[in-house]
Amino acid sequence: MNHNTPLSPRPLCHLTTSQRRVMSAAQLREHGVSGATATAHCRPGGPWQQLLPGVFLLHPGPPTSEERLHGVLLYAGRPPAKQARAVPAQPGPGEQHAAYADAMITGLAALALHRFSSAPPLLSLDRIDVLVPRTRRLRSTGCARLVRSHTLPTPQQITGLPVAPVPRALADAVAQLAEAGAVRRLLTEAVRGGHCEPAAVVRELNNARLLARPHVVNAVDSLIAEGRAIAEDRLYALVREYGLPEPLWNVDLRLPGGPHLGGVDAYWPEHAVAVELDTRAPRQGDDGAGASLAERSRQPGTGSPLLEPRREPGEWSEYARKREHLERLGITVVHLTPKKLRDAAEQQATIVRTALMAAADREPAAYIVVLPR
Repeated sequence: MNHNTPLSPRPLCHLTTSQRRVMSAAQLREHGVSGATATAHCRPGGPWQQLLPGVFLLHPGPPTSEERLHGVLLYAGRPPAKQARAVPAQPGPGEQHAAYADAMITGLAALALHRFSSAPPLLSLDRIDVLVPRTRRLRSTGCARLVRSHTLPTPQQITGLPVAPVPRALADAVAQLAEAGAVRRLLTEAVRGGHCEPAAVVRELNNARLLARPHVVNAVDSLIAEGRAIAEDRLYALVREYGLPEPLWNVDLRLPGGPHLGGVDAYWPEHAVAVELDTRAPRQGDDGAGASLAERSRQPGTGSPLLEPRREPGEWSEYARKREHLERLGITVVHLTPKKLRDAAEQQATIVRTALMAAADREPAAYIVVLPR
């Protein structure tokens, strides 16, 4: 007796047209179709064709983009035979397929699903990247290219398909690209289109060990510059939309006749409050921890920052020296991140406003010379 055959097979005729166009061998068994029958249907001139090992296209014509996506997910998400019992039929709109297991679309195909205009159309892709656990015992074949990973991100659902988040999809796409212009266009669209922040992209590129490639490093430099410009625009909008006093923008601070103290993105001389945008990202050799941004609120009036990014000691030292020097002079430094400016603008405006209001309770700051940057 075949233990993989259900006691009450369901006929294929009850499925909708879209549901029965691509199915796995396990799903066909669920509907009472044996492996021998499926193979017979795929003979020359037959009504079916084998799209990938264990995955069948239930019509004789070429597969659509959607069918290829479902097919590679069914192939890559295929569980071991002993776990393949009672695999459900294909899902309805918005539902995730149980047979996809941990597999998700990544790379250029994922970026196309995220509606990147700089990604090629799905039909033009010879192979579709699919992200799977490192332990998955399958090989890349046909239109399915397996990308293995120790840790998998939480997929996003797009048209009922599990798709890797943009930063991970970008890293997997860049790993296959040697043309500098294509890499730069993808990274720029990711930030300019509001898909993600530069730090998230660079963290994934770093984890994938791609920052040793010169064309990737050059594209990352452009990405960070693009991200800073967008963050500055958000900071301008935050000041105006939330009714904060107009600061001096992009200035250098110096002691009279003394050393240069550093540049800040915004400065309120009457309150001795400075805002600095943290738009940096980890480079080759970092372990990714440097890109994590930890918020740490402190009591107003202590001269300590209200928002502080967490950094590795070597990377942090110069940044911290400038901050601590300004604080010793009585200047409160508020650190803002691009992500928080985008996702929690009202909260960031409250942080800045609190620092400005607390100025009245602090000792007067040292006299500082303010110069254009």
